[in-house]
Formats: sequence, structure tokens, C-alpha cells
Amino acid sequence: QVQLVESGGGLVQAGGSLRLSCAASGGILSVYAVGWFRQAPGKEREFVAGISWGGVTIYYSDSAQGRFTISRDNAKNTVYLQMRSLKPEDTAVYYCATRSGNPEAVVAAYDYWGQGTQVTVSS
Repeated sequence: QVQLVESGGGLVQAGGSLRLSCAASGGILSVYAVGWFRQAPGKEREFVAGISWGGVTIYYSDSAQGRFTISRDNAKNTVYLQMRSLKPEDTAVYYCATRSGNPEAVVAAYDYWGQGTQVTVSS
């Protein structure tokens, strides 16, 4: 069973950048598509970005497009989410998750989830 651990969250001012990491243990991350999701207080968990096992297929939400970049290093069993030009509305707990096949923008499509990392963007 794949175990996922997110890291890299923190407090940043609006306009700043953060890079989140999703590291896997107990399995080989390279065989899975990985999605990044986020959940703000009182809101549903929403899709942010997804990447196929080989990195060829990449999807972004409208809010992430142009500001966030998802990438993966299969040799390190890690997927990254580079976030730039952060806004207060990006404040949320960010989760990574895996699934077989292509990435999907639906929470229910993913099988394994990490515990999340908090991102707080101050204005």
C-alpha cells in the first residue's frame, strides 16, 4: 500500500511562492497518476493539478493554471507542486493522492491520500 507524505507548506505573503512535495513510501509512485487537491475551511476538497505516471498528461484547475506547476521525479518517488503568485484564496490544506490510469479532477477517483500540508497566504 502506498503511503503519501506531503511537505513544504507554510505561511507566505501574497505574491510569494511555495513548493510542495509529495513523497511516497511502501510503493512505487511512478506507476500512478498523482493529483493535488486542496480544502479550505468550510469548503469541499477541490482539484488543483494532476499528472500522469510518465508526466505526459497534466491538468490544472482554472485557478491554478498559469501560477502552479506540477512535476514529478520518479527516481525520487516524489511529485511536486510549485506555486507562484500566491493569493489569500489559495489558503487551504493541500493533499496529494494517487490513482491508476490518467489523472482525474474528481476526489472519488483517487485511492490513496496523504495527511495534507497547510498553506496559509497572508494579505
